[in-house]
Amino acid sequence: MNLMKEAFWDQWYPRMVEWRRHLHMHPELSFQEKETSAFIAARLQELGLAVKTGVGGHGVIGTLKGDKPGRTVVLRSDMDALPIEDGKSCEYKSRVQGVMHACGHDGHASMLLGAAAYYSTFPEEIQGEIRFMFQPAEEVCPGGAVEMIKDGALDGADVVYGLHLWTPLPVGTAASAPGPLMAAADEFFIDITGRGGHGGMPHVTADALVAGAALVMQLQTIVSRTVDPLQPAVVTVGTMQAGTAQNVIASSCRITGTVRTFDEPTRALIRERIEHMTRTVSETYGTKAAVRYLVGYPPVVNDEAETARFFRTAPRVFDADQVTVSPKLMPAEDFAYYLKEIPGCFIFVGAGNPDKGAMYPHHHPMFDFDEDAMRYGAKLLVEMVSSYQNGE
Repeated sequence: MNLMKEAFWDQWYPRMVEWRRHLHMHPELSFQEKETSAFIAARLQELGLAVKTGVGGHGVIGTLKGDKPGRTVVLRSDMDALPIEDGKSCEYKSRVQGVMHACGHDGHASMLLGAAAYYSTFPEEIQGEIRFMFQPAEEVCPGGAVEMIKDGALDGADVVYGLHLWTPLPVGTAASAPGPLMAAADEFFIDITGRGGHGGMPHVTADALVAGAALVMQLQTIVSRTVDPLQPAVVTVGTMQAGTAQNVIASSCRITGTVRTFDEPTRALIRERIEHMTRTVSETYGTKAAVRYLVGYPPVVNDEAETARFFRTAPRVFDADQVTVSPKLMPAEDFAYYLKEIPGCFIFVGAGNPDKGAMYPHHHPMFDFDEDAMRYGAKLLVEMVSSYQNGE
């Protein structure tokens, strides 16, 4: 970029930090982003964008159209927070008890606002249309992406790009990969019902806790003994709740967990095995069981051509040796729904820096990121748009 455009980022980067810190201090949970939405809409209006609110719930879309004809690019940010108590000690610590931005969505929104500021300053660079899409409810299934799509967020659009600040990568780096990048995420809830009784008289009971314990161990064999070893998959039992006292046989047991896969045949196979094992193990122990299986986000599958664009374009922002191929990741993202509709690319922007306290994992009470990453990310969004609309 030329000196004038670098001067733009010097001027606007402090604003991006201000926006991020405001959002960090005032987080809102999924499906509750009313004030976040209003804040973002106000900033977009100040920048002169055409703004539509209430998209798919609390979603916001800002639009800029250029004088030159061309294609439509959608840039997406999420904006919801998590039910986690902020454990940091800093001036921008969350002011909402039990709620914090522990995954970087405050930074995502600020980067996208920064890109909107850029194109409102240099509208002559736009060939076609740019939509700046701020999506609610990424963190909780069924997510906000589906409702945004139903509300027309992608109507007439040609391509979609999304960034995720990622503290496992150091600031000044970026990564993505063609094809499957992030896993599908499903959830299961198993309720086992037995016959409770006296702990000293187990022979007249049907112990739901023992049946549950046996089932937990059986579920661990699905990946190791049923799934093709060349197909990545995870079955995790996250909770098991049973019993009320040390001398009482449990009459009920609840088991919950998550399943992560990258392809539909493996996804269907694991569901079938969970349901089959639950039924047979329960019968073995004389109990009854019910499975509620929630099919969550599909896998994030990047378009080959748009991922190639990322690898051509990112060296304009990052040192060439700091742009890498990402491994497959088991966390899920409802950006996947957009990629099922139109071509696009999901990208990780390095945001880790132990010197600034940015070394804790995502969804951790001490989570933070190096705010310098936002400057890199906003510039990358601009370069991706420029590359696409210029047909590079």
